[in-house]
Amino acid sequence: MQTRTLGRTGLTVSVLGFGCGAVGGLMVRGDPADQERAVALAIERGINYFDTAPQYGDGQSERNLGRVLGKLRPDVIVGTKLRLKPAEKTGIAGAVAAGMEASLQRLGRDRVDLYQLHNPITADGSGESLTPRSVLEEVVPAFEALRRQGKTRWLGITAIGDTAALHAVIDAGLFDTAQVPYNLLNPSAGGAMPPGSSGQDYGDLLGRLQRAGMGAIGIRVLAGGALSGSAERHPIAGPPPEPIGSGPDYAADVARAQTLLPLVREGHAETLAEAAIRFAIGHPAMSTTLIGIATPAQFEAAVRGAEKGPLPQAALWRPLP
Repeated sequence: MQTRTLGRTGLTVSVLGFGCGAVGGLMVRGDPADQERAVALAIERGINYFDTAPQYGDGQSERNLGRVLGKLRPDVIVGTKLRLKPAEKTGIAGAVAAGMEASLQRLGRDRVDLYQLHNPITADGSGESLTPRSVLEEVVPAFEALRRQGKTRWLGITAIGDTAALHAVIDAGLFDTAQVPYNLLNPSAGGAMPPGSSGQDYGDLLGRLQRAGMGAIGIRVLAGGALSGSAERHPIAGPPPEPIGSGPDYAADVARAQTLLPLVREGHAETLAEAAIRFAIGHPAMSTTLIGIATPAQFEAAVRGAEKGPLPQAALWRPLP
């Protein structure tokens, strides 16, 4: 498995990361034996970054990951997140400290390698989102306190929200990593919106991260499952998610994904999901790309695809409807 450096953290991470989210479902609703089998397979194949969050199954993902890693005891990198509730905006420092303690307890660890803000970042800070000012002036000091206490080594954001607001936080240079939506349906974080692409324009977010010395962690590379090319979902997978940046709704994303099936028919990839993964890891600024799964077999297929390397340039670009 190819490895890359996660920005200024200096951490060496596998280009494919193990996503423990609720969309794939394995680490939230899966069979414990399958969870252990998938994690062991990942480690055997060189995967060394595992990413979770309290919101995945109301803490169940963290508990399950903690149980499996506690049994296998591998030398891996673990990241989790914090999503502040609207009522916690008036007491951010306390909420951050409490959130970290709860995550560490569920994970059965004394620290995590990477602690990430999970809230969207927007200009108005409405709902669960936070303004850039709140992030930089309140969240960052609280996160830095955790770092001084030895509870985390590195700090990150989830790059969801308003593009300008995200750029402002990145340009401040106070975070070490960002999770970035990047896929065949919306590649704008890579600096281009090809004909037919839709959704939010992230304005070369990956290039901006590179210039800021931040590590990029790819998310939504399968557009919540739409880039499988099928609307069918595994029984333990989560319901179709709301698109993040890619299109108006999940059904539209599936329809647009199906127009990319020539990538498979022309022999560029064995499956559309493989093509999507290989596209995501092809950007030089992308440190690691998270894959959520329902079964160990799905992860094995993702690993095989990633090991083939990026899609050939001849496969790109294609107009989308």
